Amino acid sequence: MSAIILVSILFFSALASGLAVFFVKRNNTNLLKLILSFSGAYLFAITVLHLIPHVYQTRTTDAEILGIYVLGGFLFQLILEQFSQGIEHGHLHHEEGHHHAFPMGIMISLCLHAFLEGMPLAATHQTELVFGIAIHHIPAAFALGSLLISTHLSKRSITTLLIVFAAMTPLGFSFSKAISTGEIGNIQQYFDKIMAVVIGIFLHISTTILFESGSADHHKFNKKKMIAVFVGVAIALMNFLFDGHDHSHSSSDHPQEINHDHDHSHDHDDHLH
Repeated sequence: MSAIILVSILFFSALASGLAVFFVKRNNTNLLKLILSFSGAYLFAITVLHLIPHVYQTRTTDAEILGIYVLGGFLFQLILEQFSQGIEHGHLHHEEGHHHAFPMGIMISLCLHAFLEGMPLAATHQTELVFGIAIHHIPAAFALGSLLISTHLSKRSITTLLIVFAAMTPLGFSFSKAISTGEIGNIQQYFDKIMAVVIGIFLHISTTILFESGSADHHKFNKKKMIAVFVGVAIALMNFLFDGHDHSHSSSDHPQEINHDHDHSHDHDDHLH
């Protein structure tokens, strides 16, 4: 997938979902809950099937150390939620008249969250992950728009803030791509650690969505939610099964060198014979 298409999908999916608050009633959230369930299951499956194996196959950092960074990312998202109030999970706030001041802490934490979400896209499995993030941003952007529209901000200001939010994930992708290609100083050596932190964030977001979306009683069986969850997992699993050629080549950067040396040894043997 080209960078232009990737950025366009991420930007316009978030922006359109945020702007939808001007045209769609905000009291009916059943569809958003199903989208949340699907995106949570899809993100979780993509993280387990693609991102975690990839970061552990880089072999530039000890596996135990990467585990610490994954845990750190999980805890970081837990702290971030204290400021964002769970809007990245699509939580809608209906307290009419209670939000009169601009929610600076929520906006900053959401932008940071969206920026970090774009970073794995520079590594691998862009096609699978970009749609998962885009779908996840639909309820998140709608919830942010609902919060902003309940303030005293003008429509122009709300639109500007939604554009800023929509641009964060593409910026995260661009920044991460610059790191992975060595364009930004010497921090390429920390790329796998950054990815491990993002994996921890994804694990927290996806599991929280799966637990909280659906009904007030989180342990009550919800048929529509379960269908959405299994569809999300099934799509991620199909991508995993039918994209097997990527896994054989992405296990490490070193096998090509090994095969290269192996070919030279065969050439040397041929000369001897």
